[in-house]
Amino acid sequence: MQAGNGRKLMSEINVTPLVDVMLVLLIIFMVTAPMMTQGLDVNLPQTTAKSIKTQEDPLFMTINKKGEIFLEEHMIRLEDLEEKVKSIFKYRRDKELLLRADRDIPYGVVIKVIAAVKRAGIDKLGMVTEPKD
Repeated sequence: MQAGNGRKLMSEINVTPLVDVMLVLLIIFMVTAPMMTQGLDVNLPQTTAKSIKTQEDPLFMTINKKGEIFLEEHMIRLEDLEEKVKSIFKYRRDKELLLRADRDIPYGVVIKVIAAVKRAGIDKLGMVTEPKD
């Protein structure tokens, strides 16, 4: 079959533009994906949720009304928190921590504690709540 100007019609798909578009999309997703995971990754449990099932005993961290931080029953300063958590979880396979914070504690204090725990390499951070009556 001949076209009007003497050239044959091509019945094949030209994949070059498709490849170009796919490469651009790949680069865009590679650049934007790390930016999407920069936030604090905390899933707050619902008050009607069932208890958390874990393979190992989770470590409990508590922040009381005075802003004091406790790992289990031992008081710890915020400056030492990251290093202590790293050393505790050094040989644990599942890096899981449960946080109990007093409802009257300022939000900024809780975020500083969560940031220190995340820098220590904790994979799972749970927030402990009390069920509604």
